[in-house]
Amino acid sequence: MTIERTVRAIAGGLILVSLALGWFVSPYFLLFTAFVGANLVQSAFTRWCLMEDILRACGMKPEA
Repeated sequence: MTIERTVRAIAGGLILVSLALGWFVSPYFLLFTAFVGANLVQSAFTRWCLMEDILRACGMKPEA
């Protein structure tokens, strides 16, 4: 998998987990959902994503 697809998979997974935690544990977990969404919007405009930098440092390859 490429970095771009991995970032989308991680973001989607984090959103689903935080929504489940918000439903079953505490509604404050929905703040984490908002944080992930805000990071996705920020990365769309700035073209910078911390998760991409982390994955690149771990050796993943960007899309050709």
